[in-house]
Amino acid sequence: MLRGFLTVGLIASPFALSGPALAETVNTGGTTGAYHQYFCPALKKALSSRNYQLACEPSDGTLDNLNRVQSEPATFGYGQADVLALQVGNRGNAEAITRVRSDDVRECVFAVTKNRDLQNFGEIAVFAGQLNFFLPPEKSGSTGTFRFLQKIDPEGLGAAENVNVEATTDDAIRKAIETPGGVALFVQFPDPKNPRFKMIEDLGGHIVPVVDRAMLTQEVNGQKIYFAQETQVTNAKWLSAGRTVVTACVPLVLFAGNARTINDRTERQNHEDLVSVIRGLRTEDVLPQQSIFSKILRRTKQLSAAGSERLIKLSEKARERAKPLLDQAKATGRKIYERAKDGAETMIEKAKPKQTGESGN
Repeated sequence: MLRGFLTVGLIASPFALSGPALAETVNTGGTTGAYHQYFCPALKKALSSRNYQLACEPSDGTLDNLNRVQSEPATFGYGQADVLALQVGNRGNAEAITRVRSDDVRECVFAVTKNRDLQNFGEIAVFAGQLNFFLPPEKSGSTGTFRFLQKIDPEGLGAAENVNVEATTDDAIRKAIETPGGVALFVQFPDPKNPRFKMIEDLGGHIVPVVDRAMLTQEVNGQKIYFAQETQVTNAKWLSAGRTVVTACVPLVLFAGNARTINDRTERQNHEDLVSVIRGLRTEDVLPQQSIFSKILRRTKQLSAAGSERLIKLSEKARERAKPLLDQAKATGRKIYERAKDGAETMIEKAKPKQTGESGN
């Protein structure tokens, strides 16, 4: 397990609510993204009555936010817990970043392909060396998640050789659906009204549940990184129920620079005060209430331990049963996936429980 990042505590100040107004920056994401449009404005509004002023600054996502906060520690940033764990771990400077809060808000990991022989993450992992992966931009949180999964699964997803980074998430999805053996991986809030899910359906795409033991056991300082959740990806229609997918979801984290790295004493104290105030806010004050996200948070539910274990075992069986087939087919090079997929598909059908991670039509 990965441990040791976001561990620095900040000292509360008795003058947090009575000091002069501050203007600090919160690095968000794209201007049309949820971080910038919904979450930062909600936080800004909650702090305005407490004599604090925030500036919501658009960025290229989690990685860009981390770089900015490390360069300017008296700032904040939104990011995915898995990407932060990977990047801070790789850089070896865990004390440069402090976790401010994470209000049980999670974005979810989705894998998309046109090949319905791929039914779970175990199959994607075992065939990773033969598949064509398409990812959103390099600085995106989605690509950061892919790199994190490669690190914790070196013999599975870590063996991927054909990895393509596209200009946008939509481009990655289209390429994956158009390409034989193509798979796209992206992270976003499970909003069934998002046109991206409609696009996947229109193009004949197939969403694969991303649930695996290696993911669900990851922790940072005793806090889980991934949770198996049932998420809705299409709304109910006249003759059918809304479609749901069980997949891994990762917490959204608000982080800041470590105040100890700020040289100016007044600036350091102001930063500590603001962090203390933000930590003391009520959850309902920092979440967007009048938006689709309030409904998403209520609708998305975490699986029971039994439900998660059933999906994990299905993924593990896919790895176990497909490996001998791959070993037998090594001499055929690029035909490994084609020769193994029929046997793996038969295994999946036999092992599949009544609920496989997807329901509805």
